[in-house]
Amino acid sequence: MSRPKSRRKKSNRNNYIGMAATLGVVLILFGILVYKSYNLNERLNMYHTRAETLQKEIETQKDRTEEIDQLRAYMATDEYAEAAAREKLGLVKENEIVFREQTNDD
Repeated sequence: MSRPKSRRKKSNRNNYIGMAATLGVVLILFGILVYKSYNLNERLNMYHTRAETLQKEIETQKDRTEEIDQLRAYMATDEYAEAAAREKLGLVKENEIVFREQTNDD
């Protein structure tokens, strides 16, 4: 009967070693999982920040587009054509008095 006891002791030791090895592998896999989860959360936060920045840029560009559309509509009016002719070509209306500064070119 002494032989079965020694086999049991070896068998118990092998079971403990196997369980310890399994526990080690599980702990390593858990550590990797936690590490990857942390990295994914960091990337997710970065992407949220970038999305907010891009959303603000979109709003800015929409405002700019609206201003350009308003300017385009203004440029299609007679009022703009008249103002441009006055400014660039120096044209005046009938019965309009034009005052100019006298320059002293000595």
